Amino acid sequence: MAKRERKGAEVGGEVRERLLSGATGLFAAKGYAATTVREIVERAGVTKPVLYYYFRSKEGIYLDLMREPFGKFTALVEGTVLEAGSARERLLRLFLMTYDIFVENIDTARVMYSIYYGPPQGAPFIDFDAYHRRFQEAVLQVLREGVRDGEFRRVDPHDAMWAVIGAVNVAMEVELCHPRQSLGRDGVRRVLELVLEGIVMNRKTTGRIRRRR
Repeated sequence: MAKRERKGAEVGGEVRERLLSGATGLFAAKGYAATTVREIVERAGVTKPVLYYYFRSKEGIYLDLMREPFGKFTALVEGTVLEAGSARERLLRLFLMTYDIFVENIDTARVMYSIYYGPPQGAPFIDFDAYHRRFQEAVLQVLREGVRDGEFRRVDPHDAMWAVIGAVNVAMEVELCHPRQSLGRDGVRRVLELVLEGIVMNRKTTGRIRRRR
């Protein structure tokens, strides 16, 4: 009985992932508004009642496909604020893992950009700005701690925030719009290290400074 239940759960998980994958590809290619439930189920190889069972509606599948990457992003941001380590180490980890999440969910990112920057498509509201604001607040906090602890020069934290956020934003948009020119993870690291080098107080001690607890 237990074995049958496990097999059923595995099959259900596979069907659910096919629906999410199919919807994501269609939303990215056609837009949310132009994609129909029929197209989603045809691509996933299931019937409409199956979609309704797992997600209830097209709106439900859209919310679900946004939930996972933004959940990972939120956990990453909050972890960066709380974790120990030098400010430089924490910022590098935050930005590189943000880039990783973006690349791993590139079609979802394409859908998000079309919803955020494009004409209204009737998609359920997600407060993307709230995620951006929390990201900025976390970066500012780490930068201020780096200045306070003597790891960074006494620069304007807002200027430094826009410098590092701008670097990773450009890298992500290149990945999205010009993938052949992708910097890749190593390239993003090099660019970030170059930007952060401009505010490091003492390069010889960088990496040995640890966050005060």
